[in-house]
Amino acid sequence: MIEPLDLTPIPAPDEALRADIRAFLTDTLDGLEPDERARSWMGFDAGFSRQLAERGWLGLTLPREFGGADRGHFARFVLSEELLGAGAPVSAHWIADRQSAPLILKVGTPAQKAFYLPRICRAEAFFCIGMSEPGSGSDLASIRTRAEPMPGGWRLNGSKIWTTNAHRSHYMIALVRTSGSPQDRHQGLSQLIVDLSLPGVSVRQIQDLTGDAHFSEVFYDNVELPDDALIGEEGAGWAQVNAELAFERSGPERLYSSVALLECWLTHCRALSGDAVDRATLGAILSQMAVLRAMSLAVAGKLAAGGSPATEAALVKDLGTELEQQIPRLIGDALGRHPNLPPPLPLLRTLTYLEQVAPTFSLRGGTREILRGIIARGLGLR
Repeated sequence: MIEPLDLTPIPAPDEALRADIRAFLTDTLDGLEPDERARSWMGFDAGFSRQLAERGWLGLTLPREFGGADRGHFARFVLSEELLGAGAPVSAHWIADRQSAPLILKVGTPAQKAFYLPRICRAEAFFCIGMSEPGSGSDLASIRTRAEPMPGGWRLNGSKIWTTNAHRSHYMIALVRTSGSPQDRHQGLSQLIVDLSLPGVSVRQIQDLTGDAHFSEVFYDNVELPDDALIGEEGAGWAQVNAELAFERSGPERLYSSVALLECWLTHCRALSGDAVDRATLGAILSQMAVLRAMSLAVAGKLAAGGSPATEAALVKDLGTELEQQIPRLIGDALGRHPNLPPPLPLLRTLTYLEQVAPTFSLRGGTREILRGIIARGLGLR
């Protein structure tokens, strides 16, 4: 059964990071338009990621021996909140820092840790995640991409789809089948680290409704991988992925995807006379956001205590993305109530972008249907 989520404050030493991070972002992001800020964790800027690395803000949770800061999950929570709240372009390093590095630290070999973790901390190794496949969607247990043992390593064939930043990443951690068949479901799945520069790897970008192309389809044609491409235990991929997804699903990025629009709308509202309906809309948004932030912090507390709160993380992700999707609709309706007061163009551009991209919020990191199945199992309902 799922355990209650406890109110969890951010420890004072971690909260103290906020002022320096905010000052840096104020200077660095000055002049960035709100529709660009709205892209935040889809915004790819390797130079910005290196600036964070130079300040010791990548790998906050990693041991110092690997170039990290040896801080806890709350320090990273503060950093994530400030980055996302400011609309910083974090996409280059985000997946490597958020989940690839903790996975390698937990189940990687000493050689894997020594090779990858320092590079992640220096923003020299960017990772993507190879999970979804054509014809499989969120049903990861039915994947068909296969790695066959060969002398000295593995031969990889198959494809992945909806892979964020595959065309810009150095490595992919891919969930593949190393034994059995798709009918075996969770059995026989393993995770492999794939060097995306290897012969036989090809990447095709996918353009979305906004004109951005951060998604890709990745093809493997007899890609030869070394023995040490295997991360963790062979056949343990399903359990490893579920533990990894707790990092992906629980963070503040599931709350703040629409925050640039919210701030832009508030600036517009301050220029108007007070409107009771607008105030009620703002209250509805902020009250939900406050509760969800508290839940996200509680999950961070469980991670800090060494837990693997997969059910709790799924709950936060499901509710958080629902709010993120509501915000553009609520603000669009609010603007529509004032037809004689046209909003500024930056606000309209930001609203347009988020209305187009918001449907994806409840898809990335697991669809709502998959998440609610996880939650139901955690509650003992199925």
